[in-house]
Amino acid sequence: MRHDDDKRETFEEKYRRRAHELDQHDTVQFERIEDEDTKASNEAPKEEFTRQNREETETNDTSNNFKPRKSGISPALAGLLAGILGALLILGAYHFFFSGNNTDDVVEKQSKNTEEVRKEIEQSNGDKVVTDTIVAVEKARPAVVSVLNLQQQTSFFGTEMSDELLEAGTGSGVIYKLDGDYAYIVTNHHVIDGASDIQINTEDGETIEAELLGSDVWTDLAVLRVPKGNIEDVIEFGNSDELLVGEDAIAIGSPLGDMFSGSVSRGIVSALDRAVPVDIDGDGTIDWEATVLQTDAAINPGNSGGALVNSDGQLIGINSMKIGLDNVEGIGFAIPSNDVKSIIEELENGGEVDRPFIGVSLVDLFLVNDSDKVRYLKLPEDVTDGVVISEVQSGSPADRAGIEEFSVITQLDDTEVNSAMEFRQYLYGNKKSGDTITVTYYYDGQKETTDVRL
Repeated sequence: MRHDDDKRETFEEKYRRRAHELDQHDTVQFERIEDEDTKASNEAPKEEFTRQNREETETNDTSNNFKPRKSGISPALAGLLAGILGALLILGAYHFFFSGNNTDDVVEKQSKNTEEVRKEIEQSNGDKVVTDTIVAVEKARPAVVSVLNLQQQTSFFGTEMSDELLEAGTGSGVIYKLDGDYAYIVTNHHVIDGASDIQINTEDGETIEAELLGSDVWTDLAVLRVPKGNIEDVIEFGNSDELLVGEDAIAIGSPLGDMFSGSVSRGIVSALDRAVPVDIDGDGTIDWEATVLQTDAAINPGNSGGALVNSDGQLIGINSMKIGLDNVEGIGFAIPSNDVKSIIEELENGGEVDRPFIGVSLVDLFLVNDSDKVRYLKLPEDVTDGVVISEVQSGSPADRAGIEEFSVITQLDDTEVNSAMEFRQYLYGNKKSGDTITVTYYYDGQKETTDVRL
């Protein structure tokens, strides 16, 4: 529905309007509820990323006017989550995405053999002791680059200050593939988000303009392409599914910017399959849980998108985020390499990750106060968890299946969903385009079940 000024109603406006109508009528007709790493000194405003992902329709309400019921999160936990979410924008969530894609041949040019690298180091360094860490770094570092996010600068009034593009943020990237004409680089989505132009700096100091092939906010991954030129080195992928806690982990990247490009820090794999909450759209609500590796190797702003390698110089993860609290040290996170492989193949070939689409916007039921659950949603007392459909996109699979706004979904297939995050995790992790999903929901107090073809 649109008003005369053609602006979409806010959640509060819709809710108030519906509340007034429901006070006057007995029947219910439901309506809509609905890193950047180092910054430049001039604090360039972040531009909207131009590519529209259709899965972003399945998102939380972003109305600042909606005043939810307090969740009761402790200040300590809130601080911890703020530290994680504030460090970097990520998105998010990986093992349950598209496992099973065969990308073993994604690297057409093989990286150097570890023993070959060791011999080269020994020959050029006389009688110096050459450790496994030295060999691993020498093998992997030439494939790690700096990534520069360049943006148009605007004034306080929104006007362009000049035609010159200035550095708005920096990060790192990893060369993972060479073909006849190009080199392909993986980095984080948040490193290049909002960029008007992207440049990379190679280890030997060459600056090259990069083309963005694809980016995905949910997995926080992006693929760049540059002319191959003099680039000769690619990273070798390791098997992140075979990692053990305690293994060596070496982070390579450009902490604090290109000035410190090629910096190396060393630690161990601290934990596997960590679930880290992620606020994708910055509205203060958890949208996703990213499944990541935890390491105590130092990861600083600018390391994002860089390599986390094992003692053989193989890529085991893409450095992505850290906990940035003053009293926390040595807790960084990386996207596992096996998850990276499956995502970058889709980004390279299609520009986006193909995910099932249902066409709804969601609000967690726990954000609706108890009296409204009974008075307006007419939910039974034993229904305490689920997601409220705040908007149904016209012509979408949900619309065609007869699902209406203000419906409360409690189950997908045989799996209970208690939040919008769980809804997305099940949808993206277990379904693909063309599949049918069984949706159980409550509408006007009645329990309904319908099949939706995604």
